[in-house]
Amino acid sequence: MALEAALLFLRLDRINQVWVDALWDYEFTEAEPLDAAVEEEICDAGAAAFRKLHDCLLQYAGEGEASVNIWGLFGQSGVSPRTLVAVLSYFVLKGKSKAAGGRQRIDALHAASIYLLLLGIPGSIANQVFHQVLFDTCSDLSSHCWPQESSKKRKKDGVKNSQVDSKRSKLPRSEGEQMDEDEEEHDDDEEEEQVHLSAQDLVKIRDGVVVLVQSLLRLLQTLSLKDKTQSANNCAQMFAKLIYFEPVVEPLSFAAVGDVSQLKRIPELAFHGLRLLCSPHHGDQTEGLRRVFQRLLFVILMMSKTGSGKPSLLGASQTVMAARDHALHFVCQVVEDLTEAALPLLHVLLQHVCYQMVERSEFRYHGAKAVGTLASQLPSAGYAKFSSWLYSYSKHSKMVFRLFAVDVAMVLLEQPERTADSSVPPEQHHFLLHRFLVHSLLFPRQTDPAPTVRAHALSCLAQCLEGPSLNATRAVQDLFSSSGTQTVLEDNDTQGSLVHTQKTYGTLPFKTVEISSTESHADGAKENLALLFRRISDAKTNVRKSALQALVGLLRHGLVPHTSENLLLLSERCRDPSLSVKKKALQCLGELLVACPGSVLVQSAWLQGVVPAVVDSETSVQEKALEALEQVLLFQVKPYDPQGHMDVPQRLAWDLLGLLCRRDHNLSQFFTSAFSVWSQQSKFSSAFFSALLSHTEADQAGAAWMLLSKVAGCAPQLSCGPVLCAWERMLGSKDFCESTCCHILRVMGDISVHLNEDTKSRIVAELVSWLGTLQMSLSVISVAVETLFQLGRREDIKETQAFLNEHCGELLSLSENFLSDVLLREDGAQNPDNKLLVKNLHLLGVASLHCPARVSKRTILLVESILTSTQDGPPGPEFRSRSLSSRVRAHGVITLGKLCLQNEELTQKHLPALARLLEEGGEVVVRNNVVVVLGDLCVRHTNMVDRYIPNMSACLRDDQQVIREQTLIMLTNLLQEEFVKWKGSLFFRFVAVLVDPVPSIASLCEYCLVHLLLKKNPTMFSQNFIECIFHFNSYDHHKTYNRFVQSDRNKMRFSMKGAQNREKRFKIYRFMLGHFSDAQRFSATGKINQTVLACFADEELPLDADGADILSETFSILSLQEMKLKVTSSSAGGDAEEEPEENMAAKAVLQATHKKVVSQVQKKVFIENTIPVVIALKNLLEQKRSPVLQDLMAYLQVTVQDYRCEVTEFFLGDEQLAAELEYDLKMFDQEREEREKEMNRSNLGGGAAGDAVAVSSPRIHTVSVQNSPEANQITLQSFLTPQPQRINRLLSRLSLTEQRQAPPSSASVARGHSQGESAGRSYVSLAASVMRKGDFTTRAISTPVDVEFNLTFGEAMSAIDSDDTSPGFLQPLNRDKTVPAPSQWNVQSPLRQRR
Repeated sequence: MALEAALLFLRLDRINQVWVDALWDYEFTEAEPLDAAVEEEICDAGAAAFRKLHDCLLQYAGEGEASVNIWGLFGQSGVSPRTLVAVLSYFVLKGKSKAAGGRQRIDALHAASIYLLLLGIPGSIANQVFHQVLFDTCSDLSSHCWPQESSKKRKKDGVKNSQVDSKRSKLPRSEGEQMDEDEEEHDDDEEEEQVHLSAQDLVKIRDGVVVLVQSLLRLLQTLSLKDKTQSANNCAQMFAKLIYFEPVVEPLSFAAVGDVSQLKRIPELAFHGLRLLCSPHHGDQTEGLRRVFQRLLFVILMMSKTGSGKPSLLGASQTVMAARDHALHFVCQVVEDLTEAALPLLHVLLQHVCYQMVERSEFRYHGAKAVGTLASQLPSAGYAKFSSWLYSYSKHSKMVFRLFAVDVAMVLLEQPERTADSSVPPEQHHFLLHRFLVHSLLFPRQTDPAPTVRAHALSCLAQCLEGPSLNATRAVQDLFSSSGTQTVLEDNDTQGSLVHTQKTYGTLPFKTVEISSTESHADGAKENLALLFRRISDAKTNVRKSALQALVGLLRHGLVPHTSENLLLLSERCRDPSLSVKKKALQCLGELLVACPGSVLVQSAWLQGVVPAVVDSETSVQEKALEALEQVLLFQVKPYDPQGHMDVPQRLAWDLLGLLCRRDHNLSQFFTSAFSVWSQQSKFSSAFFSALLSHTEADQAGAAWMLLSKVAGCAPQLSCGPVLCAWERMLGSKDFCESTCCHILRVMGDISVHLNEDTKSRIVAELVSWLGTLQMSLSVISVAVETLFQLGRREDIKETQAFLNEHCGELLSLSENFLSDVLLREDGAQNPDNKLLVKNLHLLGVASLHCPARVSKRTILLVESILTSTQDGPPGPEFRSRSLSSRVRAHGVITLGKLCLQNEELTQKHLPALARLLEEGGEVVVRNNVVVVLGDLCVRHTNMVDRYIPNMSACLRDDQQVIREQTLIMLTNLLQEEFVKWKGSLFFRFVAVLVDPVPSIASLCEYCLVHLLLKKNPTMFSQNFIECIFHFNSYDHHKTYNRFVQSDRNKMRFSMKGAQNREKRFKIYRFMLGHFSDAQRFSATGKINQTVLACFADEELPLDADGADILSETFSILSLQEMKLKVTSSSAGGDAEEEPEENMAAKAVLQATHKKVVSQVQKKVFIENTIPVVIALKNLLEQKRSPVLQDLMAYLQVTVQDYRCEVTEFFLGDEQLAAELEYDLKMFDQEREEREKEMNRSNLGGGAAGDAVAVSSPRIHTVSVQNSPEANQITLQSFLTPQPQRINRLLSRLSLTEQRQAPPSSASVARGHSQGESAGRSYVSLAASVMRKGDFTTRAISTPVDVEFNLTFGEAMSAIDSDDTSPGFLQPLNRDKTVPAPSQWNVQSPLRQRR
C-alpha cells in the first residue's frame, strides 16, 4: 500500500522503545538524540518523503469510509502510533531550535503538518495521539522556523503602558535587577546564532508554513477546542502573528471556504483560522469572539505585545498597515455575520483601542480612523452609547486620552450623521448628532489644562469648517453666532431629514434662516469668541498657532465679523515672540486675503501684519514677508490696459498699494526696507519700470508714483520724460495730491544723475520759486528741500555746499524776512496768518540744516521771540509776538531744535530754557515737541543733555497721555543706543510706568523693558530691586538706598507710599521678580537679609511707622511665590507631557539632581544667614510689641513649608518660635485637608448639591450673622485654642503666594452655618473614603478617573453600560439621618504649655 511505503523512510521498526518512552515522559519538551544511523537515513530521504507521507495521510483525513480503517492499517503494518508521534516530534523539536538550518526547519514544518493530519483522522483521541504540549508546539512552529527580527531592535519603541500611573519618573532599579537583565541579554546574544538561509530555503520554508497552517485549519474544522482553552489561546496568538507574515495589499475575502487548499496567502489563512475560532464548535461563541478581538486589538493599534509585558510600537511599514486594514475589515465582517454575539464585544474593543492609545500623532491618526471604521458598524443605539462613553473618556485625567478623544470626534464628524430610531431612548438622541461632538467633545477641549490638547482642539475646530459635514459646520456656527441663526440647505425638507446630509459645495449652497434671537445665545457666542481670543494670547506656542487657524476659518466663513479689533489680533501675532507663531500669522493673513480680496479691513490688516515683518529680527520671517509682498504686489505690476481690464490679483495689488499710499504712512519706512532688499537681489527689470510708468497716467497714479519713488534709485536707466511731464503738471496744478507730490519729487531727486546741467538748472530755479510761494504742505516742503539737495549734489563737497548756501540760503532769507514782518512790525502781529507762519518756520528749519553758515543771530532771535510769547499779555508794541497760537510755538520749538543741532553754543544756551519750558509750559503740543527736541539733542550733544535727563524722565508722570507715551518711546531709544545710562532715579521712574492708568502705556512699558532693554542689560532688575522697596515707599533713612537728589515735586509725583498704593507696588515687584533668574533670586534674598532685615535687627534703622511699613513689605515680598527658586518650587510633572518620551527620563533625573543640590545650598544659607537675623528681629519686635511680628511669623510659615521635619533643628535658639511654627503648620494641614474633603464631597454630590454641607474647621469657628438683626456685623473668626485674637495670615498668605487649594466657596460655607447650632447640622461620613479590600469588585484597577467602565476582556460587557453605582465612590449620608455631633477638640496652644 502507498501509506506503508510512505512510512518506510521513518525506519519506525528500528526505533528504540526506551527512547520513545523517554520522549513521551519528557512531555515533548526535550528529546534525547536519535540513533545517528537512523537519523541520517531519514534525513537522506529529504523533504520529498515527508511530503509523500503528508499526501497519503491527507486522503485518510477526509470524510471517506476508508478513514476509519487507518489505525487498523497501522496495527497490521506493525506501526505504533506512539512511535510515529515520537519520531515526528523529534524533528519538530530539532527544527524549532534557533540554530537549526534551512533543511531542518523544512523537515520540522512537514513533520508538524503530518502530526496535525493525524489528529484530524477519526480515532486519534482514542489512540492517544493528541498531546496538548506537542499540539501547541506544532501550531506555533511557523514563528520559530521563519527568521524573525530581533526583538531587541524594537525595545526603543517600547511605549508607556497607559494603565500604569501617569507619573513620569520611575524608581531606579536595584543593582541585582540590573545584573539579572544584563545576564539575560547576554544569554540571548549567545543563543542567537546567525543562521544563513538562502532564497531557495526561504521559499521552501514559506511553502512549509502554508502546508502547516492548512493542516491546522483542517484540524480545527473537525477537532473541537472547547475544553482546551490554552490551546485555543495559543492558536489565536499564532494566527495573529501570521497576519504580519507577508504583505497583501489587495482586499481579502473572509467568507467560508470548503477546501483550505485553495487558500495560498498566509494572512488569508490566518484570518480563516481566526474565523474558525469564533464558531460555537470551539466553545462559547462569546468567549471565542473575545479571544479573537483581544488578539486583533494590537494589530489594529499597530503594536506588538508578548505576554504581560508592555506593548511596543511597530513601524508603519506596508506589511503592518496592510495587516491593520485587513484586521479592521475582518472585525467588521464578523460583526455583520454575528451581530447579536459580536456587538457587545465590539463595544469593548472600541474602548480598548481608545484606552491603549499612545501620544504619537501617526498612531493616533490611524487609531482614530480604526475607531471610526468600527463605530460605523454599530446600530444607532450602540452608537449613542459609545458617544456617551466617549464623552466621559474625553474628560479623563490622562492627557493622551483627551487628545485621542478629539481625534475620534473628528473622524466621527466625517461620517454621515445618525438618525434616531425606536431603539434609541429619547434622552440619548443628542448623542447621535454632530452638534454633540462639536459642542461637548471638541470645543470644551480648548480650555484643557494640557497645551497639546488645547492646540489640537482648536486646530480641529478650524477643520470642521472645511470638512464634509454640513451639520458640523452648522454646530460651529451656533457656537459663535450671536444672532441665533441656523444655516440650512436650500431644499424643501421641513421634517428634519437634513441630519444625515453631507456638504457638497457645488450643488448645496448655504442660506441663513433666522430661527431665534435670545440674549442667552448672544452672551454664549460672545463668551466663546472671547475664549478664542484668549487662546490667541495663550502662553504656549502651539495653542496660539491653532487659535490663529481657527480664527481665520471663522473669519473666512463669516462667523466672526471682519472688524478692525478682530483683524488686529492677526496683525499683532505677526510680531509674536515665537518664530513659528509669526510665520503662522503671516500664512493666516495670506489665506484671509485670498478669501476676502475686496475687504478694505482685511487689506489693511494684511499690510499691518506683513509689511513690518520685513525688518523682523528673524531672517526666515523676513524672507516669508518679502515673498508674500513679492507675490501679491510686485508680480502683479503689468502694463496698463487702456480698456481698464484687470484680473482679481491685479486689482488686489493696486488696492493694497493705494491703501498703503493713502492711509498707512507709518508703514512706508518698512516698505522702503523691502525695496532695498529687492534692489540688491536685482528683482526689478526694465519691463517692470516701463509697466510702472504706464500706470502714472491712470487711476492708480498715486500708487504707481509711490512704487517709483521706492525703486527709481536702483533703476539703471529710467525714462525721464514722464517724470518731467508730471513735474510740469504738478507746478501748474493747485489740487495735486500731497502724497503724490512727495513721490514725484523723490523720483526727480533719484533721476537727477541722468539729467543734463541745463535741465537741472531749470528745475532748480522752478523748485526754488515754487518753494518761495509756500503753497504746499509741510511734508512736501521737507521733500522738496531734500530734492533740491540731490539736484545740487556734486563730486566736490565744496561745490555742493556752495550750491546749498546759495539756494537754501535764499529760502532761509525769505523765511527770515517773513518772520521779521510778522514779529517786528506793529501791524504784522495784529492778525498773523498762523498757517503761513508755521510754513515759514518749517522752511527755515529744514533749510538751515543744509546751510548752517547762513543762519544769523537775527534769525535765532526771531525764533526765540516766538518761544517767549504767551497767548495773553498786556497790549503794546513790545508784546507784539505774545498773541501767537500754541501751534506756532510748537513749531518754533522744532525749528529751534534744528538750529541747535548745528550749533553747540546755541544748544548750551537754550537747554535750560527748554528744560524749564518742559516743566512749566502749559501747552501740551509745546511740551511734547520739547521732549522730541531734547531727545535729538541728546544724540548730537550727549554730554550737555545728560544733566537734564531727570527733567525729561519726570514727564513719565505727566498729566497728558501723549507726553507720557512720547517720553517713554524717546527714553527707550536713547537707552537702547546707550546715549543715556541707568543713573539716578531714571530706572525707578521708568518701571513706575508699569502701573500707568492707561493700559496701552503700561503694556508699552512692559514691552520696552522686557523685549528691548532687558536683553541689553540682563541684570538691571536684580541690581535695582531692593532700592525699589525704599524708593516707592519714599523711605530715605537708609545709608545706601534712595539717596539721589530729587525735588519735592518729583518725590510726590513718583511716590507710591501708603496702603492705597500697595497693589501698584506689588505689581511692579512681581513683574521684576518674574524676570529674575534663579541665581538672581538667590542673590536678592541674601541681599535683602543683609541690607534690610539686618539693619532693623541691629537697630541701624528706626522701627518707627515708616520703618514698620518697610519691614512689613519686605516680609511680604520674601513670601511671594515669584521669590521662590523655580528649580525648587516647580511641581513634579509640570509641562512634562509636552516633552518627547525618550527625553523625559533623562530630563527628570537631571532636574531632580539639580533640585536636590540647590535645595541643600539654600537650606545651608537659610540656617547660617537668615535664621539668626529672624530670631533677633522677632525678639526686637516682641519687645516693641510691633504688629510686624505677624508678618514675620507668616513669612516663616511660608518659608519652612519645605523643611517641615527640621523646624526644631532650625530654631534651636528659640524653642518658643519652633513650637509656634509647628503648631501653625499642623493647623494649616488640618484646614487644607478639610477644604479638600469639602471639595471632594461637592464634586461627588453631583446634582444633589443641596445636600452637601460644610464641615467646620477644627481651628477656626465661623459665626454667621446673615440672618440676625445685626446684619451689618462682619463675620467673626476666633481660635478655639485660648490665645489672643489675631488674623490667620498663614491661610491667606499661602493662598495668595503659593496658589494651592482654593478655599471652600462662600455658598457652601453659608449652607454649613445657616442652621445656627452645630447639633442641627448634617455631616458627611468619611468612612467611605477608606478603600477596603473587595470594594472595587466591579471595576478594574486601571479604570480612568470619572469613567465608569471595566476595560478588560474578562467580561462580556463594559460596566459603562450598567446603571448600577459603583460601591467605590464616596456617597454622602442621608440628610435626614441623625448623626452624632463630632467630638470636642482638645487642642492646647504651645504658649499655654510653656506655662
